[in-house]
Amino acid sequence: MDLDTFQSLSRDDVAGLVRQAGPKVCVFPLKGTRRWVMLEHPEVSTEDFASAYLDATTRRSIELFQLIFDHGMETLLTPSFDMPAMERGEKYMNMAAEALASLATHPAFLDFYQAYQVRVRFYGDYRAAFQSTPYAYLLSLFDKITAQTMANNRHRLFFGLFAHDSSEAAAELAVHYYREHGNVPDRRTLVEMYYGEYVAPVDVFIGFGKLRAFDMPLLTTGKEDLYFTVSPSLYLTEPQLRDILYDHLYGRVRTKADLSPDRWAPMKEFYRTNVGKTMGIGIGNGDVWRPLPQVELPTEFM
Repeated sequence: MDLDTFQSLSRDDVAGLVRQAGPKVCVFPLKGTRRWVMLEHPEVSTEDFASAYLDATTRRSIELFQLIFDHGMETLLTPSFDMPAMERGEKYMNMAAEALASLATHPAFLDFYQAYQVRVRFYGDYRAAFQSTPYAYLLSLFDKITAQTMANNRHRLFFGLFAHDSSEAAAELAVHYYREHGNVPDRRTLVEMYYGEYVAPVDVFIGFGKLRAFDMPLLTTGKEDLYFTVSPSLYLTEPQLRDILYDHLYGRVRTKADLSPDRWAPMKEFYRTNVGKTMGIGIGNGDVWRPLPQVELPTEFM
């Protein structure tokens, strides 16, 4: 199937093809959200920015979660908060805490979880990070929505909080397991303890900004396909998602094959054309990093 045909399919048909390839785990961190709000909602007043930010990002996040699920993805991980964010000051943290609380309390999220039968979980070292802080109230909210959605069985949505380094948490879980069972846990058991249930290795990571895959502990194998949008995450479009899915399903070579002699010449031309070029190179402008185009296609590839 070519890309144009794939793009013309209905959502149900695309979802069928994705599911046919096996249950998929997608990681989609929402990055650049404040930038998106400032650019796409200039009417937002600075006096009421926190409320307007929450409203706009909630609606758009749910739209994108629905889009991903509608295209056949079964499990979605969205890294949402990390340790450096705690250092941005009280004003930022109050806004962030309100946004995190909305994941468990906002009517739009609750309706989405019910309509799409989404089981919600939280992972990472968030208990240790929030305990003994003014934001400890979040823990009971996370526990409550986890319990409320436990019976949902169509989709799974994992919010990552302080999941930047799982080494200590995994070690503690392993020690606890050993004390209780007398042997060390295997990988599957460790994943179940960390995430609350088993999660298969990641298939697709869709990031934004610098080319870094992050906050998906114990689920990386080196076989996941990495994609990075040039615009902030909330700009993701349906055709763009389908480009990613098409590449994941059909574009990437999964097995090594001996090339026929007529294939070596264009490969050589492509590599020679791009000698000295590196994907991931960018340029900084204040606090904004922009990727620079690197790949040049020879004429026969056009």
